Amino acid sequence: MNDAIVHAVEGFVSTPWVYAALFGIAMLDGFFPVVPSETLVITLGVFAAAEGDPALGPVIVVAALGAFAGDHISYAIGRRSGVRVLARLGEGGRARRVYERVGRMLAERGGLVLVAARYIPGGRTAATLTTGATGFPRRSFTRFDAVAVVSWAVYSACLGYVGGAAFEETPLYGVALGLALAFTITLVHEGVRGLRARAGGRA
Repeated sequence: MNDAIVHAVEGFVSTPWVYAALFGIAMLDGFFPVVPSETLVITLGVFAAAEGDPALGPVIVVAALGAFAGDHISYAIGRRSGVRVLARLGEGGRARRVYERVGRMLAERGGLVLVAARYIPGGRTAATLTTGATGFPRRSFTRFDAVAVVSWAVYSACLGYVGGAAFEETPLYGVALGLALAFTITLVHEGVRGLRARAGGRA
C-alpha cells in the first residue's frame, strides 16, 4: 500500500504540473486557508531529498511566489473592505479599540507581525487582511511580505528535506517527520508567546 502511494506521488512530483499545483495552493492559502500549503511544501522537500525530483530550489522559489501573490490578494481584499468595516464599528466601542490597536501595532512593528504571522496557518490571512484594512502602506507591506514568504518557503522546504534525507528509502516517513517537526516548532512558538502574553498581563 505504501509503495503504491509513493509511486503515485513520485509520478506526479516528477512532472512540471507539480509546480503549477504548488503555486496555486500557496496562493490560495494566502486568502482562503482551507489546506495549509506547508503540507505540500514539506512533502516536496522530502521527495527532493529522497528522489532528487523535484529540485529543492524551484520548490522554494515557486512556493514563495505563490504565497507572495496570495498575500497581496488578501491585502487588496482588506484594503477594499477596510472603510466599510471601520464604518460599522461604533466610536469608543471595544471592537473599534481593538481595530485601532492592531493598526498601531502594525505601524510600530508591521514587519515583525507580518513575518511571524506567516508561520501560523490562518494567522497569516488575518494579518494580511488587517494590514490592508488598516491602511498599512502597500510598499512597506510588499517589502516585509517578501521577507516573510522567502523565509517561510526556505523553512518549510528544508524541514521536508531533512525528513527526506533521514528516510531516503521510505519517503512517507520523511513526510511524517517533516510535518511533526513543523507542528512541534509551531506549538513551542505559540506556547512561548502565550506565556509572554500572560506575564505581560500580570505586569
